Amino acid sequence: MKVCIKDITVIYYGDRMDTDSKIELVKKGALEVVTEEELREKIESNNMIAYIGYEPSGKVHLGHAITVKKMIDLQNAGFKVKILLADLHAYLNNKGSLEEIKEISEYNIRCFKALGLSDEAEFILGSTFQTQSDYTYKIYELALSTTLARAKRSMAQITRESKDHKVAEVIYPLMQVVDMMFLQVDLALGGMEQRKIHMLARENLPKIGFSAPVCIHTPLLHGTDGSDKMSSSKENFIAIDDSPEEIKEKVKKSFCPPGQVEENPVLEIAQYFIFTEQSTITLERPPKFGGNLELDYKKLLESYGKGELHPLDLKNAVSSHLIKILEPVREYLKSN
Repeated sequence: MKVCIKDITVIYYGDRMDTDSKIELVKKGALEVVTEEELREKIESNNMIAYIGYEPSGKVHLGHAITVKKMIDLQNAGFKVKILLADLHAYLNNKGSLEEIKEISEYNIRCFKALGLSDEAEFILGSTFQTQSDYTYKIYELALSTTLARAKRSMAQITRESKDHKVAEVIYPLMQVVDMMFLQVDLALGGMEQRKIHMLARENLPKIGFSAPVCIHTPLLHGTDGSDKMSSSKENFIAIDDSPEEIKEKVKKSFCPPGQVEENPVLEIAQYFIFTEQSTITLERPPKFGGNLELDYKKLLESYGKGELHPLDLKNAVSSHLIKILEPVREYLKSN
């Protein structure tokens, strides 16, 4: 009774679970839930609409897959899932023309389904409601109660690489807050870079007549170059539809200093994708280098931290397992 990327099987059992079990499933793998008490209230009152927004830009990669996997958990806990394809947000963030962004949105939907989101998930293009007059009025209303410093601070982690900041950067978070109101969101999901915007929503939505959503934050996957975040724009990602050869080459070139277990993208891939599918990892080595090893995650960290594992052995094992895990994703995308 589980969701597994391996076989793209989604089994619903939310109606068979008690509240505590649903809460544990929702919390699994999350860095924080704001707040757990409110989450319980939402579940017990059956206010269960969960949302996440994605800027359609570039390839769908492992960083996206972490949040998609959590949305699958939310589906299995009984939440109705809404995926916002934030085309106007992407446009404001200089990710291309609206026509280009729309094409990427269609690719995104196929990728998210390939990762295991069921057909019950609702995919919504932002521009289908974000140009309505009542939406625009709420933006103006929210603008009156949000300081410029607060809006800029909420975008700090998202636009920190910008050298020439645009006015669009303070419109963006206001739109994201109003999105939650228009989508009737009970729970908002995002990586930790979304936290300040989520807190802005919790603070300001009650001021414009809507209750604050529960907010759940998942870990950010470091880029293959060791930078803070995997990103299409940085070319430091592993796409979910990369070929086996591409995966092997990207993992081989990944930042993975000997003995370093913190902020190590190769170990993070093992943690978030391999050890969520299985309890151990197999490292194949010639007998002269110690032979094969079968390690759980704790032993893997210990061995690597002590320098007992060569980075190349770790990389070879991670790429081999990741290729197998993503095989059904590649097959789905080829046939759909």
